Formats: sequence, C-alpha cells, structure tokens
Amino acid sequence: MHPLSASGPTTLYHKNRVRIERVRGFSHLVPALILLGGLSGLLGGTESLTPLLGLELAVGAAYVLLLLRELRQLRQHGPGHHERVAWLELAAAGILALEGYHIWHRHHETALRTGEHRLHVLPWLYWAVAVWYGFMAFGMAQLHKRRHLHLHAGGFSGRLHPFWRGFAFRWDEVARVEPAGETDVVVHRTDGSQQRLSFGSVHEGAAHRNRLLAHAAGMGGGTES
Repeated sequence: MHPLSASGPTTLYHKNRVRIERVRGFSHLVPALILLGGLSGLLGGTESLTPLLGLELAVGAAYVLLLLRELRQLRQHGPGHHERVAWLELAAAGILALEGYHIWHRHHETALRTGEHRLHVLPWLYWAVAVWYGFMAFGMAQLHKRRHLHLHAGGFSGRLHPFWRGFAFRWDEVARVEPAGETDVVVHRTDGSQQRLSFGSVHEGAAHRNRLLAHAAGMGGGTES
C-alpha cells in the first residue's frame, strides 16, 4: 500500500496565516486593556475587593498566563499550531463577560438608589464581543480543519477554502491529473469533464500541489506536464 493511504487529512492554512495570527494577537489588546481598567479602580482606591472583582482578577491572571503560553507555542511550533479549544480566547471571553456584568451591576445599583433607569450600551457591547471570543474559542480548530487535503488509496479529496464546497475523486473516475501554472492542477474525469483545483491561496501551495501530482502518478491517476 502506498504510504499516503494510511495518513489522515492534512490541514491546509491560508498563505497569509502568519499575518492573520498577528492580527489575532493584536485583538487580544482589547481584553488586556479592559483588564487593566478593572485593576485601576482597585489600585486607585475607588473600588473595594469584592468576590466579583476577585473573580475578574483570577480570570485575568489566567489570561496573562495563557497569553505567555500562546507566545511560547508560536515560537516553538509556528503558526500551524492550534488546539481543540483556544483557551486564550476563552479567557478573553470570560474577562469581557465579567466586566460587562460588573458595569451592568454598578449601573443597576445606581438606578436602585436614584430611581432613574437608563439603558447602558457598554455592558451589551462587552457581552457581544465575549460571545464572539467564545465562538472563536470552540470554533477555530474546526474551521481550520475544514481546509484540508486527503490523499488516500482510493483517490483524493479536500477543501481549499473553509466555506467552499469540497472535492472528492476516486481513481476509477479520474483519467489524468495535470499541472496548471505554479500552484494549480486540472483533474480530467473519464466522462470528459474537468475540474481545476487551485492551491494559490494556501500556505506552501506549490508543495501541496506537487504532493497531489505525485500521489496521482503513484496511485493510478496519470499526470501530464
């Protein structure tokens, strides 16, 4: 059996993955600044240490530790490293949710004292961003896995964009696979139709394209140059 037949799908990353990770890193300035804002009230003496504020500080400490861990893993494994749960995003969601509740609770107590009830947008904004971070925490790994290339004994399959339709070919329906340009292939079916697959937007796209061509040459789908 060909060695590739025993391997699972290979996760493909966008060619600008490093830049995307940098943007993701900058996005964590938001919860970090919010955390500093919560600390300023305590250090300035305007707020006392309550159980809620203590919980915020505990989540904030976990956030800082996770941020340092994330930076270390990026240096060790590069931008291709990701976990099933993005714990840093989950901690950021916790900070935003708690701070949103803290602000709402403070305004609620003021309203009970004064009898004036007003709609405050900031807590809802924090909660909305917390939901977004929560979605990223549990959804990023699955989103990454959607873009993949699977070379197996029966053919090959994959998806070149997380939100595009995938492709799947069996050797008995493939007449030949030929290169097109630097990063593309054209798959010719036995019924005369053809499909072009472009790895141009994928990190190391030419290398993945060549893996597919080598797989086709070794497993029965002839190639043409």
